[in-house]
Parts: sequence; structure tokens; C-alpha cells
Amino acid sequence: MPARFLNWVIALMTVMVAGTSGALLPSLVQAKEPTPTFELDRIIDLALERNPLIAGAQSVILQNEGLRTQAGAYPNPTVGYQTANGLIRDPSTGDNRIEHSVTVYQPVEYPGMRAARQDAAAAGLVGATVGLEESKLNLIAAVKTAFYELLLAERTVDLLQQNLEIVQDVARIVKARVRSGEGAQFEVVKAEVEVLKAKQELTRAKNAVRVRLVGLDTLTAGGLGSRYKVQGDFRSLRERLDPEQMAARDFSQHPILQRHGKLVEQAEFTVSKERQGRVPNVTLWGGFAREIGREAVLGGLSVPTPVWYRQQGHIATALGTQRKEEAELIRARNDLSREINQHAREAETAQEQILVYEEGLLKQAQEALRIAQLSFRQGASSLLDVLDAQRVQRQITVDYNLARFDLSLALTRFERALGGPL
Repeated sequence: MPARFLNWVIALMTVMVAGTSGALLPSLVQAKEPTPTFELDRIIDLALERNPLIAGAQSVILQNEGLRTQAGAYPNPTVGYQTANGLIRDPSTGDNRIEHSVTVYQPVEYPGMRAARQDAAAAGLVGATVGLEESKLNLIAAVKTAFYELLLAERTVDLLQQNLEIVQDVARIVKARVRSGEGAQFEVVKAEVEVLKAKQELTRAKNAVRVRLVGLDTLTAGGLGSRYKVQGDFRSLRERLDPEQMAARDFSQHPILQRHGKLVEQAEFTVSKERQGRVPNVTLWGGFAREIGREAVLGGLSVPTPVWYRQQGHIATALGTQRKEEAELIRARNDLSREINQHAREAETAQEQILVYEEGLLKQAQEALRIAQLSFRQGASSLLDVLDAQRVQRQITVDYNLARFDLSLALTRFERALGGPL
């Protein structure tokens, strides 16, 4: 009996251990899974693959392919059939016969109007195809902007984490001095307030990072996942930008200008179609009729007569649309020229600021903070001196990171205005 009980206990413990380890195994495996890391190029590829903006542009291409098919279709014929029970009345014989009548109507379009409609549909299809490239250009710029915003938020978190460690170290020194009787109690209160402020700033910065992570993941339609990291750095300007030379380039292949150009071309063909519409379409018809006492093969045509209305309203509307698209093309060209000059100047200004920080300010602020900390530990300076040096160093680093972000953002917008990478 004791042996059976012991075996039963051992078996029960084995089952419990196996079940517990099996339940904990997925969580342990999940905890050990590394956080995926993405570089900018991979994020752009995911966005181009999954973002609904691209799917929307592709659907516009499908729509215009359907419109081109419609423009090339021929009008369908109309077939009519009639039958009746006929009775001979003069002279009356009492004889009944079944009468039949078949008629076929075939509209025939004026060739000029048909050709203009097909040309307009073809231009619309090309414009939709170019619109896809424009959507890709805008999406790439949006992804780069979100990526650099995330980098800036992460740099801010790193800086505030360092700031918190410095303030906590200072607070420990202040508390030690107060306990030894070398400092006033009020110094502890000020140090603890600084620690609390540093923690609050760090918490807000971490929340900003989470928001940026979600925003970047949204551009890829969830392709990055809920937990991920990014790898990369801000951009640098290796050569001086010449906005005048860039603005003088041939922008005929720019997706934005190509799309507007095709809209103008489509509007011109639409005007031609409406003008050709003043010539009426012809409807040919033919048929066969069998009646009592006779059979006949019929044929003829019908032509609408443009007496009261000759497409004046349609032509005026099409001309107005053409003028509007021409104005939009000029506006787009002027906007691109303005953006090229503006973003080139912004990039140069940011680069000049970066050089100022890298050539002296960063090192000077860091050295001033180091000296202030050393003097504070030796009792030669006050808490206020350390906090002032720390604030100056932090603000200079923040401005430096912001200047690098501004440079990356300006180059991203500059490339969008150019229609492609530098």
C-alpha cells in the first residue's frame, strides 16, 4: 500500500511539472525572441508593398483601363421583331395569315469623335500610371519623415536618460552632504525636485517614441509589428546644393508634372471630341417584312438634325476644364521650382548650424558640465552651478539633434521636389 501511494504521488508530480513547463514554454520562448530591427530601405519597401495609398493608385489605373475599353467599344445593334395575325378583308375570304417583321438598327459613330474619345481615354490611362509613381514618391517622403521623427524622439530619450542619471548622481551627493552636516536641508528638496522633473520629461519623451513607432508602423499597414526597433542615422550633406542649377533641370519626367501634363492632354482631346460631336451620328437600319399579299426587304438610315443645339454647352465646359488643367500644370511647375529653392536653402542653413555645433559648442558644453560636476564633488561649486551647466549642455545637444533632423527633413523634401534621390 505505501509503495502504491508513493508511485501515485510521483506520477502526479510528473504530470504537474510537465503541464506547468508546457504552459510556461510559449511565454519563455516569446520572452527570448529578439525584437526585430528595420532599416530605412526595408521600411520603404514594406510601405510600397502594403500601404493602401499604392493600392488606391493601382485601382485608378484599373478604372482608366476600363474607360479605355469603353472608348474603343462599338455601339451595339438593336434588333426588333414583330408578329401579327392578319385577316384578308377585301375581298373577304375568311383567310388568316401570320405576319412577320424583323428590323435591325446599327448606330455608326462619326470617326473623328470616336478617335478623339479614344485618345482622351488613352491619355487618362497614362496619367493614372504616372499617378502611381507620384503616389510612390509621396509615400517614400512620408516614410522618411516619420523615420527621422522617430530617430529624433529616440535621441531625445537617450539625452534625457543621461540627464536623469546626472541629476540622480548630484542628488546622492547632496543627500550625503546633508547627512554629514555640510549642506542645508533645502538643497535636498531642490535636488529631489530636479530628479522628479527629469523623470517626468523622460516619461513624456518615451511616450513620444511610442507614438512615433505607431505612426511609422501605420505607413506600412502593420508590416513592422507592435514591437520593433529602427536602425539608422540622420542624413548628412556632402556637397553644396545649387538650387539655381537644380531648378534649371528638365522636369518633363517628373511624376507630378507628367500627371498634370496628361490631364491637359486629356482635356484637349475632350474638347476635340465635343467639337466633333457637332457632326451627328448615323443610324443604319434594315429589315424584312412579310405581310398578307406581299414580302419586302427594307433599308434606310436616320440622321439627327442639329438645328436647335450644336454642342455649345459641352464645348464650353470642355474648354473650361482644359484651361483649368493648364493653370494647374503651371502652378505645379512653379511650386516645384519654389520648393527646390526653399528646401535647398533650409538644408544649407541646417548644415551650417551642424558645423557650428560639431566644431566647438558640443565639446565646450560637455567640458563645462564635466568641470562643474568635478567642482561640485570637491565642494568648490554649488548645486545651482551644476544644474545650469547641465541645462546648457542638454539644450545644446537638443539643438544639435534638431539641426540634424532639419537637414534630413529638408533633403527629403528636396528630393521629392526633384522627383527622385540626389
